[in-house]
Formats: sequence, C-alpha cells, structure tokens
Amino acid sequence: MNRVLRETTMGATQVQLVQGDITQEHVDAIVNAANAQLKHGGGLAGIIVRKGGRVIQEESDAWVRKYGPVPHDRPAYTTAGRLPARYVIHAVGPVWRGGGHGEDQALAAAVRGSLERAEELGCRSIALPAISTGIFGFPKDRAARINLNTVREYLEARPQTSLRQVRIVLYDDATAQTFASAWDELMPSGGDA
Repeated sequence: MNRVLRETTMGATQVQLVQGDITQEHVDAIVNAANAQLKHGGGLAGIIVRKGGRVIQEESDAWVRKYGPVPHDRPAYTTAGRLPARYVIHAVGPVWRGGGHGEDQALAAAVRGSLERAEELGCRSIALPAISTGIFGFPKDRAARINLNTVREYLEARPQTSLRQVRIVLYDDATAQTFASAWDELMPSGGDA
C-alpha cells in the first residue's frame, strides 16, 4: 500500500510525497525513468514493462522509429498496458557525470517536460519517480531539491493547470527520507500526512 508522507496544496493542485510502488498508482499518467532509446530493460523501466506488458515496449519502439531518440525536455508517452494508469510518460533524465555537464538542468527539463506532456494529454493526475537516481547515479539529495523545486515552480507559474494531483512516488526508505527532508525545506506548508 502506498503511503503519503507529505502533502500540500498549490492553487487547485494537491501535491503529495508518497512512499510505495509507482506501478500501483491510480493516476492518469505515471512517469517512467527512461533512456533516450526507450529500451526498458532495467530499473524502473524494466519493472513497468514487466507489470504493464510488452505493449509498452512495442509502443516505445514505434515512438523511437518515428521521432528518434527522446530528449530530456520532451518525454515520449505510451499507453499503460495492464497498469492502473492511462499513460506512461517516458522521461529521459541525465546520467550523472560529476555535476559539471548540465545534469541539473537536464533533470529539471525532464521533470518539467513530464508535467507539460501530462497537460497536453489532458491528464488531471500524475505520479513521478525520482528520475535519474537509480542506475543513472544522480545523487538523491541533489535530485530531491531539483524535483521539488521544479514541481513547485511549474505549479506557481501555471495556476490554471489541468493537473489536480501531482504525486512524487519513491520506492525505498532512503530515497523517501531524503525527499521528505528536502520537502520540509522547500515546499509550502500544507500539513504532513
């Protein structure tokens, strides 16, 4: 069972920090931490395809054939197969190379691009993982600050957003605690869960 750790409201949008399994989220779109070729073999991407079905990989392959590699700022999307979501938004975060190669900007672009894509798809709810913090090696504390700041800035700049719920869903205890600490510092108070 996914557990809400923190929550607040920004305009008409509920923002939540959740510990649990993103593939169990009943939202319009979940975000997959993908690579530019949308080859979903390992990490979260592999789990999404195993639980959602091969259709996700097949649609991803078709996307890359049609549009080419996926950039950080313009995530791809597919249906969600057997998952309870309607869509999977495939966001390409940066591989950590020490921090001096535009990684922060690329991660912010992936998060912002995911929110923009969700709005383009008419989504009212979205669940995002800690993009790039797994096999791409992005430091979790730094990623937490970028993720939360990007979500906050996006919602502050778009009070008329179609998004009514933004959930940041983290699987393991260490990542959840790192994000919770950053949340307490960066997000507007709206009560802890």
